[in-house]
Amino acid sequence: MKIIVVDDESDALHIVFDEVISRKDTEYKFFKDKPEDILEYVAANVVDGAFLDIKMPEIDGTVLAEKLIKIRPDIKIVFITGLNVNKNDLPEQIKANTLGFIYKPYDKNELINYLNLLSDEAARLDVVMFDTFECTLGGRHLEFSSGKSRELFALLLVYGGKTLSMSDAIAHLWPDHDTEKAKILYRDAVWRLRKTLQNVNFNCIGFNYGELTLDRQNINCDFWNMLEGKKGNYRGDFLKNYDWSTAYLAKLDKLD
Repeated sequence: MKIIVVDDESDALHIVFDEVISRKDTEYKFFKDKPEDILEYVAANVVDGAFLDIKMPEIDGTVLAEKLIKIRPDIKIVFITGLNVNKNDLPEQIKANTLGFIYKPYDKNELINYLNLLSDEAARLDVVMFDTFECTLGGRHLEFSSGKSRELFALLLVYGGKTLSMSDAIAHLWPDHDTEKAKILYRDAVWRLRKTLQNVNFNCIGFNYGELTLDRQNINCDFWNMLEGKKGNYRGDFLKNYDWSTAYLAKLDKLD
């Protein structure tokens, strides 16, 4: 998990963070209110959460939050303030990303609570579908045990939560195979995919007889983001190793 802390008077808060952060899987970086440095860092790093002072000389914390969300749509925000404010006082575009508030003087237990919440949120799968297909969980690439289980997962992501039937999966992945042979290959791919996800404790698929359904919670996908109108990195290539993916290019070209 990687977090940033932005406070123009951060000495006291820095001490508190040093006291409570002992996790080996947590990195944190402090900033004064230098917007350019902060935005550059977040653009270059997968940052899970940001602790932001609301009142700072160079930039308001809520304005900074909006800029961060544009760069990292899934980043979670905790505001630091001595003011009597709550979520109802925030602009609509940042409410969904806001976990809450830490009120001055700092409460160590409150800070620990938000770090725990961020740690839970950080169990997120990041998916890249433009160009090739890559999945990253907690900063590590997800390794599939077979090419077809990997392709099956890509197809489920394209379905975006809609139920994928065995017949549809076969039509996409094994269009030239005998039906009975294709069913055997399908079941093998499902079994391998299930084991892969169990091994990393990221069970995001409902496995029913002849049907698969993806749970989108805690998955960040560039394809989904673009469909929702967010800026993406689409450059004309989409899952280019899979023949069936070409059917989606016309739709993506219209959105680009």
